[in-house]
Amino acid sequence: MLRENRSTEIEELLGHYPEKRAAMIPLLYMAQEEYGYLTPQAIKEVADILELDPTDVYGVARFYSLFYLEPVGKFVIRFCTDLPCALVGAEELYRYLLETLGLEEGGTTSDGIFTVQEAVCLASCGTAPVMQINFQYFEHLTREKLDEILALVRAQGLPPNGKGLRFAPRPQQQ
Repeated sequence: MLRENRSTEIEELLGHYPEKRAAMIPLLYMAQEEYGYLTPQAIKEVADILELDPTDVYGVARFYSLFYLEPVGKFVIRFCTDLPCALVGAEELYRYLLETLGLEEGGTTSDGIFTVQEAVCLASCGTAPVMQINFQYFEHLTREKLDEILALVRAQGLPPNGKGLRFAPRPQQQ
């Protein structure tokens, strides 16, 4: 499926690397995007494209926390509870998020919309408490902001760069 649906992207990607193996991480992201998570078939396809043993690809996928080997929600929320965030109330806010969605750590809502994971650090200590939804940052969080973000994402999907949010995150530096 990956090769059939994204052959042009794959060939372009492979052209950026002197060795096929070096394209493994971007290919795994591409496969995860295509399948929703890294199924055994997706791992085999990436291995075939890179001319590697599937166990080599599986080892890399297993190592990195941003690759999912089991189904996840359409929107994966990674919530930082590391010390700088904890000092400004992240742990309490994280419990509120789980309670609001009726989840345990790592759980997925019954409608398949949200998966929530605790993150050790999202490298945005100065804007804590902070979370990512599918790699988009949401900073200076409060209960009010969380409620607004969840409602908007559930109704309309993830807005690009927080557009449509009353509490939009700051724009990314270019």
